[in-house]
Amino acid sequence: MQDPIRSITLPTLDHGDVVLAEPSWCAGHADHRPDTARVEILHCGPDVELTFRGRTVMDASLVQSPFTTNNVPELDTPTPGISVGPIGRTLDPASVYELAAALDGYADRLRDLADQLARILAGGEQ
Repeated sequence: MQDPIRSITLPTLDHGDVVLAEPSWCAGHADHRPDTARVEILHCGPDVELTFRGRTVMDASLVQSPFTTNNVPELDTPTPGISVGPIGRTLDPASVYELAAALDGYADRLRDLADQLARILAGGEQ
């Protein structure tokens, strides 16, 4: 069964109370401020984090700016996208796959670097 359509009312500086559909993936608007302009309303899903030793290396989440007038895909867009930090871009599915492939390649390079360090520490390389 499909989720029922949720709606939320958010106060805005320039349009008063705005009623809008809230996607099922949206984590809510607990940090929304009433002095926000309608164009600044942003739906955000939960963060997917890459954490190493207690530090967040990068994060990503579904986002949508339903009232934006900007159609630059790397920024906010009325079409849902994935916001990826720390690169600060909103990506479409193909770009997220491209980023994942780049991260796979980077992981291989990190493993090569670890192998080189292991050889150095073992005295096999100067």
